[in-house]
Amino acid sequence: MKKLILIAATALLGLNATAQEAKPANGFVFTTVKENPITSVKNQNRSSTCWSFSSLGFLESELLRLGKGEYDLAEMFVVHKTMEDRGTNYVRLHGDSSFAPGGSFYDVVYCLRHYGIVPQEVMPGIMYGDSLHVHNELDAVAGGYVNAIAKGKLTKLTPVWKKGLSAIYDTYLGQCPESFTYKGRQYTPKSFAESLGLNLDDYVSLTSYTHHPFYTQFPLEIQDNWRGGSSYNLPIDELNRVMDYAVRAGYTFAWGADVSEIGFTRDGIAVVPDAAKAVELSGSDMARWTGMTTVDKRKELTSHPLPELNITQELRQEAFDDWESTDDHGMVIYGIAKDQNGKEYFMVKNSWGTNSKYKGIWYASKAYAAYKTINILVNKAALPKDIAQKLGIK
Repeated sequence: MKKLILIAATALLGLNATAQEAKPANGFVFTTVKENPITSVKNQNRSSTCWSFSSLGFLESELLRLGKGEYDLAEMFVVHKTMEDRGTNYVRLHGDSSFAPGGSFYDVVYCLRHYGIVPQEVMPGIMYGDSLHVHNELDAVAGGYVNAIAKGKLTKLTPVWKKGLSAIYDTYLGQCPESFTYKGRQYTPKSFAESLGLNLDDYVSLTSYTHHPFYTQFPLEIQDNWRGGSSYNLPIDELNRVMDYAVRAGYTFAWGADVSEIGFTRDGIAVVPDAAKAVELSGSDMARWTGMTTVDKRKELTSHPLPELNITQELRQEAFDDWESTDDHGMVIYGIAKDQNGKEYFMVKNSWGTNSKYKGIWYASKAYAAYKTINILVNKAALPKDIAQKLGIK
């Protein structure tokens, strides 16, 4: 049956049936088109810290691109500093803001600029006897602490409450060192960040939504953008162009996206299949389709290449406005591949470890990226000149 489905799809797409017979009747076959250097795949495990892993993974790739060597930067240093600041903000606003373990790309840029960074070996960030990050208890304890202060009907705060919050993160993640030795040299976190030679002014956030004027900046209205970091707003066709151009020009970028869709599998695929066309190609009737479970639908729609939805600016905006597209996950886009039908995908470095089909790498169709990208963090040198000019970026 599956072979007949694929033959029908092949005919619809106008492909050469003889050539197709030499390829698998099921599954994806990817060929790399362009691949830029990345550091190893990490594992955030049971922690909501993808924003730190993806941002630092991107900056590690930037160091490789710049010829500065391979670094493993400490995600939990950034988490520690960021959550202290977030707790302070939460209490200052009497709890009328967001205190959650998520974050934004801007949090990482802010941390490097104001606090510095340390190598992973200096601050592994696990003080509770596990080999991987497990933050369920940490998040509960920290959340309970700041809520007790922010919403506890206190009339005046003591000068030591911030020390209590810091002590929680010290206990679970370890203390942020004031100085350390790395490869025979003495550093502070700020001097180590300076030694990396990254110009943080080179990094810009880009997005694409119609509720703000194009070619202007605005703070994305997502809960984890609690610092109010601004993004440049582009039409979706130009944001798509930036993403493709950057990779082909040798750059990587941090990718914030919604991964709750049925087309984002846990097996390395991210697509936006057109369900109606998929049903038509399979020869199934709609009654059978509507009666399938979500799991079965996902298998049906993501087991091999299928036609995808045509993503428009309006469709993308509607998904953001009605909460269908949410700020779920941060990753790193570093390459372009094509499937057996010649369709191109972005190659994505995830932070869910390597126990997956493609060893921690995902293949996201360009339709998926167009539809579900929340924002990207990219070196401004990776922008096409005409787009940079429209944004006033030099």
